[in-house]
Amino acid sequence: MDVVTTAGVSAEDRFAMWHEVSSKMWVPLEVLCEPNLENKFHARAGFARLGLVEVALLTSTPLSVHRTPKLIRQSDPEDFLVTFAVRGRVFGEQDGRCAALRAGDLILRDSSRPCLTRFAPEPPAAQSLAMRFPRSSLPLPERGLRDLTCVRVPGDRGIGALSSQFLLQLARQMAELSPADTARLSTVALDVLTVALAGALDAHSALPLHTRRRALLAQIHAFIHDNLDDPHLTPGAIAAAHHISLRYLHALFRAEELTVAGWIRRRRLERCRRDLADPGLAARPISAIAARWGFSGPAHFSQVFRAAYGLSPRQFRQEYTLMRTD
Repeated sequence: MDVVTTAGVSAEDRFAMWHEVSSKMWVPLEVLCEPNLENKFHARAGFARLGLVEVALLTSTPLSVHRTPKLIRQSDPEDFLVTFAVRGRVFGEQDGRCAALRAGDLILRDSSRPCLTRFAPEPPAAQSLAMRFPRSSLPLPERGLRDLTCVRVPGDRGIGALSSQFLLQLARQMAELSPADTARLSTVALDVLTVALAGALDAHSALPLHTRRRALLAQIHAFIHDNLDDPHLTPGAIAAAHHISLRYLHALFRAEELTVAGWIRRRRLERCRRDLADPGLAARPISAIAARWGFSGPAHFSQVFRAAYGLSPRQFRQEYTLMRTD
């Protein structure tokens, strides 16, 4: 991931630097800030490419970003732009419509028409995940998508809530993505966005089955990540949360290398392994770490940890401690 930040830039130069750099890294934009806030301005953006999808995770103090008619005439990639609110409030405008986004909501815009994005002036700094991709990437009717620009897709209910879980995970893990991850996430990200927008258009039934299945599986993976600390996270609970049958849930995982329960266990073991290697958690009992990530008892945890990594949790922690002190 490429990162651009105002950290280390003098207060009087931060906004000018950001204005110059941000358009070069994304699409040509007019960046505005209240004059009395320029000396307090801070921003950070991480950029990644997931196949056809370019992604930017932006954290900023109050800021307005305009895609003006003049800039469109100068350069138009003919892309769709999606803004997903990760934290704080974000406002968007296009085609005479305005949307106020809270965490988990998203909107669609078209790079070929004027639009505005504004970060609300309230602490902490707002954060959004922006995505751009060719218009031809969405297998949805163009006329319907034009009617959908700047219509808020809520992240607290329906298919928008399921898509929100995946996009929040993407935002949190962008800095850790490997080349293999980015190749896989290109298709998944487009599938998730397609399903969310189709739901807003009431065109869900027209989507190809494989698109719906991949998007649903990505949303289930994100749901599991968000609920690993819940000891009641079972296949039955996951199926109920996604309004599908237990049989269909197991069918979705047949193409995976693990069952649903196996996938949950592997993710929990990875979290425990990370915590055991963390020097900041060296004083935390192993049993507390196991319980934190949903394991029912120390003996069971020790058994499955050894089976996965060839060492007991205690031995693993001791080896990492020795490695740090060498």
